[in-house]
Amino acid sequence: MFYQIIRRILQPFILILMMIGGRKGEFLKKRLKQDFSSLKKEEYIWVHCSSVGEINLSETLIKKLLENRNERILLTMFTDTGIGVARDKFRKNERVDIFYFPLDDRKNILDILKRIKLNLLILVETEIWPNLITEIGKKSKVIIVNGRISDRSFKRYQKLSSYLKKIFLCVDRFYMQSNEDSRRIIEIGAEKNRVEILGNLKFDISFQKYNDKEKRELQSLFNIDGRKIFTAGSSRSGEYEVLLDTFKELKDTLLVLVPRHIERTPKIEEIIKEYGFSYKKYSEIDSKKEKTDIVIVDKIGILRKIYSITDIAFVGGTLVNIGGHSLLEPLFYGKTPIFGPYLQNVKEISREILELGLGYKVTNVKDFLEAIKEIDVKQESSIEKIKELFEKNSRTADKIVERIKKLI
Repeated sequence: MFYQIIRRILQPFILILMMIGGRKGEFLKKRLKQDFSSLKKEEYIWVHCSSVGEINLSETLIKKLLENRNERILLTMFTDTGIGVARDKFRKNERVDIFYFPLDDRKNILDILKRIKLNLLILVETEIWPNLITEIGKKSKVIIVNGRISDRSFKRYQKLSSYLKKIFLCVDRFYMQSNEDSRRIIEIGAEKNRVEILGNLKFDISFQKYNDKEKRELQSLFNIDGRKIFTAGSSRSGEYEVLLDTFKELKDTLLVLVPRHIERTPKIEEIIKEYGFSYKKYSEIDSKKEKTDIVIVDKIGILRKIYSITDIAFVGGTLVNIGGHSLLEPLFYGKTPIFGPYLQNVKEISREILELGLGYKVTNVKDFLEAIKEIDVKQESSIEKIKELFEKNSRTADKIVERIKKLI
C-alpha cells in the first residue's frame, strides 16, 4: 500500500518532467512511453536484467532457453548501456524482443501482458519490483535467478520484511548464489521451501582454451629465457608506479603490461623510461626475439592467452578507484589473482575468492611481494581449489533450465 501511495504522489512530477524534457525527461519517456505493438500473441518468457553486468552473466541462460524451449524471450533492461549490450548480443535472433524496463509502471506492465502469453518471469539477481511481481504472479510463474542480497541491501530489506513477505508469496522459486544469500532471502520474507542454492551464473563462462603448442609459441615470442611472467591485465593509469616498484624487487621475471586502453601506451612508455627498464611493444616484437625487461601489449584480445602462460596475475582497475575488471579470467586459467582494494565492480566474487584463499588483496609494494611469495609456494594446491570452485558453480544455467522445465 505504501509503495502505491508513493507512486501516486510521484506521478504528477513524472508527467511534468516528461513534458519539460531534458535528461531526466528523456530517461522517463524512453521507459514509460514505449510502443509494445511489435510483441506477438505467442508464448513468452520474460527475462528482466538491470544493467550490463546482469545481461552479460545471463547470456548463457538466455541462449539455453532459446535452444531448449519454444517460447519467445522478452528481454527488458533498466539502463541505456544495458539495452545497448542486449541489442548487440541478440539483435540477430528473431525470437528475442528487447525493451526498456517500464519502471514498474502498472499500466505498461498490463499493456505488455495483454499482448503476449506469458509463461514465466525471470528476475536476475534479486530485482524486486512489486507491481511487476504481483501482476505477473496472478497468472504466471515468477522466479529469481542468481539471487544475491548485498550487505547494504540486506539492511534496507530487513526494515521492509513485513511488506516483502507479501510480495515474495508471488515468487515461486528463489535460486540463490550462496548459503549466505539463501539465509538472507529467507530472513527478509521468502518461504524456506521455495529457496534453493544453484550457484553463480558468472561461472558459466567458456573462455578459449590453449594447447601446449600455442602456449610455447607465445612464451617463445616473449623470449622468457627461463624467467617467470608477471602479467598486469587491464592495467590503469595510477597503477604503473606500484607495478614497476614491485617489479624492481623481483629477479628473473618478465613484466607484461596489458593496458585497459592501448591508446595510453605512449604514456606508459614514458613511465618505464623514467625507471630505466628496457621494453618492447607487442606489435614490435620481431623474429630476433631480443631479451627485454618489459613487454607492453598494444593489441586487443590476447590477455586471456597471456594469462594462460603467466606465473603472476594482477587484475587492474583495483589499485585506483575504477572498481576492478574480471577476476574470473586468470582463475579460469588456474592463476590466483592479485588485486587492489577498489573492488566495487567485482565485490561478490572478490569476497568469495579471498575467503577461499584463492586471491590476494594488496595496497602497496610490500603486500605485492608477500602475495607473490605465497603464490610461488601455494600454486599447486591453489589449482585444485580453483577447479573445485568452478565445478561447484558450473552448469548453473543448465540447472535453472532443468528447474524451469519442472515448474512450467
